[in-house]
Amino acid sequence: MTPAVIALVLCAALLHASWNALLKSGSDRLRAITLMTLASGVAAIPMAIALPLPAPAAWPYVALSAVLHVGYNVFLARAYRFGEFGQVYPIARGSSPLLVTVGASLFAGEMPGAIALAGVVLVSSGILSLARGRKADLGSTLAALTTGVFIACYTVCDGIGARAAGNANAYSAWLFMLDSLPMVLLYRMWKGPLNIDVRDATTLKTFGGGVVSLIAYGIVIWAVTLAPMGPVSALRETSVVFAALLGRLFLKESLTARRLSACSVIAFGAYCLGHPA
Repeated sequence: MTPAVIALVLCAALLHASWNALLKSGSDRLRAITLMTLASGVAAIPMAIALPLPAPAAWPYVALSAVLHVGYNVFLARAYRFGEFGQVYPIARGSSPLLVTVGASLFAGEMPGAIALAGVVLVSSGILSLARGRKADLGSTLAALTTGVFIACYTVCDGIGARAAGNANAYSAWLFMLDSLPMVLLYRMWKGPLNIDVRDATTLKTFGGGVVSLIAYGIVIWAVTLAPMGPVSALRETSVVFAALLGRLFLKESLTARRLSACSVIAFGAYCLGHPA
């Protein structure tokens, strides 16, 4: 990966950790993630209008990814309902890079070099290590693992789809637009009308998180059109380092010496991903 791609994916990692911390801090996670998804869908409309339509070959991937994102949103909200941010986030994010690498190898014929593969393993190991030694609710742990599977599936789907689309930004715009409506419908089915007060500060903050999520994942979709999916996914999941810091600063979660060591392993893995060999 080029330095520019690495820098932008790391920026996406920081943005991703930020909106997840925002989601965890709320009292109704399903409502929050529904509002975020709605906001990102609305924010994507100008992009969809301004950019050319994705190529026909990309549309099945857009549709499949929209369904996978709904599953991801539902299980992420479920995981955060009972699980600690510092427990759920590493499990969900750490379980996906190796799965993405396997999926990219099977469906896109990609296989990273030895150093990049070592970087994927180091990042995944370091991330999962962050979740060790913490009292966990079984339901939230299983939901977090399921979330990781959804992450891997939609990452591979979007990597193939964005390459077929001819324009990664157009692919992202239509994906976020199609992703938003099912979440609103699901919320209405499960909890009733989604009442929105645009004067409420929490609602506005949640909308901001949705726009941030659009930017963060849009960067990742662009990156996987330029670099192998497995390493990009692993580099993106260095967001857990930012998540550990955000959890300490804003959610009053502990940051122990062992967790700092795990962050160091992740950082070294990220260095391997950027190695030119």
